[in-house]
Amino acid sequence: MEELRKLIREVPDFPKEGINFYDITTLLKDASGLEQAIDAMTELCRGLDVDTIIGIESRGFIFGAPLAYQLGTGFIPVRKSKKLPAEIVSVSYDLEYGQDSLEMHKDAIGEGHKVLIVDDLLATGGTAKAVADLVESVNGKVVGIHVLVELAFLKGRDKLSGYDVKSLVTYAS
Repeated sequence: MEELRKLIREVPDFPKEGINFYDITTLLKDASGLEQAIDAMTELCRGLDVDTIIGIESRGFIFGAPLAYQLGTGFIPVRKSKKLPAEIVSVSYDLEYGQDSLEMHKDAIGEGHKVLIVDDLLATGGTAKAVADLVESVNGKVVGIHVLVELAFLKGRDKLSGYDVKSLVTYAS
């Protein structure tokens, strides 16, 4: 996955001093890099028994929808507040600077529905854990959490113990 790592731009001091931002837009604009990322993420999923894929707004949509297509499953968008038109279920979670919430349609997942959660980045694990809680609140089963990039030094996996967490590109520090 070194080829993918080379396509991810590191932006120092963004969004604030001392933070190193890992910008995937440089990977997304590279046709072969995007294809390689989607193909590699698809291979991570092979063999999983999945009914549907959840993509977390917004960059999770970029990877989740093509994975759903490749695997022949449905796709469910988990959105930020007040973006979905029908009856929703929601979850609030803590951020370093406050709280946020995510929503999905209440009828998106049925009892025992097997779900793979997909996003671009795993940092502190709060967003992924909130989505897993959302899935489980409607009696769905999380079969995995797959991301393009993992910032392992932020220990997001610690919040996700008990889940199958996989990433393509890992930054240890």
